[in-house]
Amino acid sequence: MNTSSMSTCDIKIWRTWALAITHEAGAYTEQKFNAEKTGGEPVIPSPNLDTDLVMACDRLADVLIKAYKNPIKMQIDIARYSKLISPKNTGHNEEKEEKLLERCPPGHEGTKLVDKPATIIDVSSTIIAWYLPDALTETTQGGHRFAGSKPRKSVKADGNWRYNQEWFKQGSENVGSTPRCINLSPAWFQQGHENLSDPEVSASLKGPSSENILKAIARPAAIASAALRVMHPQQYFAGL
Repeated sequence: MNTSSMSTCDIKIWRTWALAITHEAGAYTEQKFNAEKTGGEPVIPSPNLDTDLVMACDRLADVLIKAYKNPIKMQIDIARYSKLISPKNTGHNEEKEEKLLERCPPGHEGTKLVDKPATIIDVSSTIIAWYLPDALTETTQGGHRFAGSKPRKSVKADGNWRYNQEWFKQGSENVGSTPRCINLSPAWFQQGHENLSDPEVSASLKGPSSENILKAIARPAAIASAALRVMHPQQYFAGL
């Protein structure tokens, strides 16, 4: 399968930066993933990573390798498809979506149930998507639940696909939290707009609980970055 090539940039990060632990967690996860993929020697985690974070990285690497070894091929050319869509394509123009579907059919018939880690690949074996169920440890999920219960609502609950309740179903276990999407970047909204030289903190983090929220999402954010380092290393290094 084709994956993004690793950046050869020599990036130096001061150990006093909060990003240092995230970077080390990503490096450990990537090394463990590659060792599992090639049958290499066991990887020893950095002593700077706490036990919970090491266990979280181990779980993530295990699920990533299971997904990598379970490819689901679709008869679609993702490179051709990407050239046909505009960066500002919202997906809400039904006429345009129908024409796009005619030119680039999904490449499969019916519905396929995927209930274990997998990758979706196109005709050239390029990975289109990763499906990683159970990739988070209970400790990491606990941080998500705390963060998800604290921010005040800054958008209409059903006004955006990221928060539309139709896409988030309550699991079989009642964990006392509302299913939703959590954005781990403090300035995620403004990062999607041009001509903003000084992004501000997101509205959901402007409140008395902001410091506790940031602490709660520190480990989930590190795990998300570690996953990105394996799945799309060029994008990971571009974000440092």
